[in-house]
Amino acid sequence: MSAPHAGADFYHVEAWLAEHERSKLAELREFLAREVLPHASRWWDAASFPVDLLPKLAALGLSAPIQQGYSPLFQGLVIAELTRADTSIATFFMVHHDLYVEALHQFGTPEQQQRLLGPAQALEETGAFALTEPEHGSDISARMETTVRRDGDDWILNGRKRWIGNGTFCDRMVLWCTDESTGEVRGFFLDANAPGVTRTRIENKIALRTVQNADLVFQDVRVPESDRMQGVASFNDVKRLLLGSRIMVAWQAVGQQLAAFDVASAYAREREQFGRPIGANQLVQGQLVQILGNAVSSMSMLAQLAHLQRMSLDHDGSLEMPQAALAKSFTSARMRESVALARSILGGNGIVTDYRAAKIFADAEAIFTYEGSFEVNTLIVGRDITGISAFK
Repeated sequence: MSAPHAGADFYHVEAWLAEHERSKLAELREFLAREVLPHASRWWDAASFPVDLLPKLAALGLSAPIQQGYSPLFQGLVIAELTRADTSIATFFMVHHDLYVEALHQFGTPEQQQRLLGPAQALEETGAFALTEPEHGSDISARMETTVRRDGDDWILNGRKRWIGNGTFCDRMVLWCTDESTGEVRGFFLDANAPGVTRTRIENKIALRTVQNADLVFQDVRVPESDRMQGVASFNDVKRLLLGSRIMVAWQAVGQQLAAFDVASAYAREREQFGRPIGANQLVQGQLVQILGNAVSSMSMLAQLAHLQRMSLDHDGSLEMPQAALAKSFTSARMRESVALARSILGGNGIVTDYRAAKIFADAEAIFTYEGSFEVNTLIVGRDITGISAFK
């Protein structure tokens, strides 16, 4: 299968990038075509993470692009391209750079940044984001059960977390918990190898199999005050990170559709039945056009959202969670349709990972669900429209 191309950018969104950003995006595409795309299905089938890829990934210099002066549009297109090649590697990248490293930038003290940022940016140390719990996902803001209490110069941590990407092998994690004395949210840059931390890989997944998700148990884990996020006072601080993360997951939904279009359009040109390519059939052409339309509409929505992000960074505008929620809801629904159409175009070959369509189809289910499920994001927008909340 040939490397991904930019043909699905039907409305030339990438033309809005600065010249150095287009050059960097081209460098990323070449890297993914060489180092990721040929191996991604093998990693996925084996449910193994390619640790040897990390130094090469770090050498691209794409950690927390906004902090380096890149545009929000470039940041989104980076996630889309990573997803286009492999959703699992894109998810690792997002968890580490757009959550862990970004938390260091936003909430880390100068001492924490000096101590932790360098190794994290170089991927010499890897990070995770520990928020979701076994019994609390969508309602985690109100019902977080992992707790912490002050004990002299330390904090004592107890509780459980679930679905923590990179959780089996990370060196540190952004850990969220409830202060027993105040009921407020606390955040820590927790040493993942601290005594009392137990990590167990979640098995039998049908999506993002390369991502190493973990169940975490914390039993009287002693955390030094020097690892506490000093600027975190409530769940509103968590939301600052989740706003950006939600937008990046919407960009993943774009990347999934670009991948679906790549695979389905190539197959339609190459696969012959009844003596001619199946792409000559009207129904197949109609399916390809639907995938393309879904991808283009999703990318265009995200490009406008990137413009709002830029305005917010310049203090000339505002970006709020309902806007991110609408993007996540809309693009993930379009994605689900697109990957199903692509899988259908491949017929029987669409259910084996040899042809990529099956992997793209399965990975889409994770994107549809995480970073706020489709339903919850829809209700966030509904609350903004009506002023009436469907949930508490």
